Amino acid sequence: MPARTATARWQSGLRDGNGTMRLGSGAFEGQYSFSSRFEEGTGTNPEELIGAAHAGCFSMALSAGLEAAGYTPRSVETTAKVHLVPADGGFRISRIDLATSADVPSIEPAAFQEQAEAAKANCPVSKALAGVEIQLDASLAA
Repeated sequence: MPARTATARWQSGLRDGNGTMRLGSGAFEGQYSFSSRFEEGTGTNPEELIGAAHAGCFSMALSAGLEAAGYTPRSVETTAKVHLVPADGGFRISRIDLATSADVPSIEPAAFQEQAEAAKANCPVSKALAGVEIQLDASLAA
C-alpha cells in the first residue's frame, strides 16, 4: 500500500499570515488563512480537509460492508461536519457529525443501520480520529 502525502506552507504570523495546502497527487491545492479557519473567510482549512477525508472513507467503507453483506448500493452520499472549538488555551476538534444517505435496493432499515455503524467504527479515518466523538445519522434514500 502506498503512503499518501500532502504538504502545507505557511507564511508570516498567525493572524496576518496565509498559506497553501496541496495534495501529493496534485488533485487539490488551496489557500488557507486565519480567516478561513477561524472565521468565515475565503479558502479552505485543515478541518474541511479532514471532513472530506472522513466522508470519503466512510462512504467507501459503507459500500464495502453492504456488498459483503450481499447488497449492492446504487449510491452513498456522506457529509462530515467537523466542529473546532476553543480548549485549554488553544483549539481542538470536539466532534464530527457524519450524515449519510444511501440508495440500497432490498435492504431492511435495521440491516442498513448495522452496516452504517460498522462503517463508522471501522473506516480507517474513523480509527485515526478515535479521540474525537463521531456521531452518525444514517438514512436510506427514498
